[in-house]
Amino acid sequence: MCGRFSLEPDESKEIWDIVRAVEEKHKAIKTGEIYPSNDVPVIYSPDSDDIDYDAMTWGFHGFKKGQLLINARSETVTEKKTFAKAFKSTRCVFPTTGFYEWDANKEKFLFTEQDSNAVYLAGFYKRFEDGNRSIILTTAANESMQQVHDRMPVILPKEFIDQWILDEDFAESFIKQRMPQLVIQRI
Repeated sequence: MCGRFSLEPDESKEIWDIVRAVEEKHKAIKTGEIYPSNDVPVIYSPDSDDIDYDAMTWGFHGFKKGQLLINARSETVTEKKTFAKAFKSTRCVFPTTGFYEWDANKEKFLFTEQDSNAVYLAGFYKRFEDGNRSIILTTAANESMQQVHDRMPVILPKEFIDQWILDEDFAESFIKQRMPQLVIQRI
């Protein structure tokens, strides 16, 4: 599961550049600890050929009033009516500096990449009446995550971002791969 993530532009030049590009199009976006329903920067393709940056609300409208769907399971995303079409045609990437998870004792942990200050989370988006809304894909936890939680976001290496967004076959095969090991920090 991924219920919050970290967006600290001062910790990563890559993330700083993306945040600046989004803020040039819009107003300033929230940084620090990011919650569902916040407007967040995403990397996406507005026209199926070019990669761009924009801000989108994190979370699809749910089935009940006030409900927010923030994650989708990679194992079933292509089968679920709520997600299948958007996953197939409008994938995006959440640039972050890490993500948070809580264990059974409600202790909070920050997960980051071992070799990078930027962590790219796979997702997709959908157009709603109130604008584009995005969602994060999750998968079974790897060894570094299992001690805290049984799910984790799908993490994309930077070199696969364009393929994730533009190539449906690549995306479907990538979600079946094992996720990289992470650095864990108790908060």
